[in-house]
Amino acid sequence: MVQVDPARFGKVAVLLGGVSAEREVSLKSGTLVLEALRAKGVDAHAFDPAETPLFALKEQGFARAFNALHGGYGENGTIQGALEFLGIPYTGTGVLGSALGMDKFRTKLIWQQCGVPTPPYRTVFRGEDYAQRADAIVAELGLPLFVKPATEGSSVGVFKVSQQAQLAPALAEAARADKVVLVEQSIEGGEYTLTLVGDVALPIIRIVPAGEFYDYHAKYIADDTQYLIPSGLSAEQEALAGELTRRAFDALGCTSWGRADFMVDREGRIYFLELNTAPGMTDHSLPPKAARAVGIDYADLVVMILAATLPKD
Repeated sequence: MVQVDPARFGKVAVLLGGVSAEREVSLKSGTLVLEALRAKGVDAHAFDPAETPLFALKEQGFARAFNALHGGYGENGTIQGALEFLGIPYTGTGVLGSALGMDKFRTKLIWQQCGVPTPPYRTVFRGEDYAQRADAIVAELGLPLFVKPATEGSSVGVFKVSQQAQLAPALAEAARADKVVLVEQSIEGGEYTLTLVGDVALPIIRIVPAGEFYDYHAKYIADDTQYLIPSGLSAEQEALAGELTRRAFDALGCTSWGRADFMVDREGRIYFLELNTAPGMTDHSLPPKAARAVGIDYADLVVMILAATLPKD
């Protein structure tokens, strides 16, 4: 367990809210992070960039920031670049890793070059002939398929398509959220997640949603989603998943902490879906659940994450 004198952190801004489609999730995460830091004696304060200009961080004497923003500029390298410019250390990965991790399309391009397995996919750009593309994609990838905006998180704008007639309307809807849309072959099997905090790999969780897939409702609202620890994977599969998760992080230039989501098909093959560089920290979120399973409570996890912003001894 990380033991840190709270005074070493100085005045800490908990960045929360923002203007993305994930604002409400961010407010929940940030509020809990704020309470946890204060319970540990840290001089922590809420800071919503939607309400206060970022330059106020310097003016108000903040020494570092815990980034609890989700989606949009909070996760795509923009806030990270601004904090670098201001000289304020922050939690999570840097500019490049954040930008790549938020972009599912470019994440896949890099993973394919680095030997990280990911489901077959096609990209569709806003304004294309969706009906024509739908016919071609079904012919190439089959059904079912997942349709995803390339740069949204928390399953915002994600559709599972089981019939060909559903694909063109799903493409049109997803293209309203992003100019690049990912159409991914559905991997039929189990869904899993693994959180890394520095050099520590938390236990793998198997996610079993009550509905058809792990959507926004299942993530943040429903109480009937099952989170299984141990995951049910064999020791060999867990070891491989851990090795591939580290490779997936390193390939994108990610540091500090984050979460990788992957599928395991019925033959036991692993396919990585995406990497989250600013994971949720709500009462429904996955990293706190994994940490609890190994005796790390919420407040201790938050301090572990924040401690990575301190100078190395």
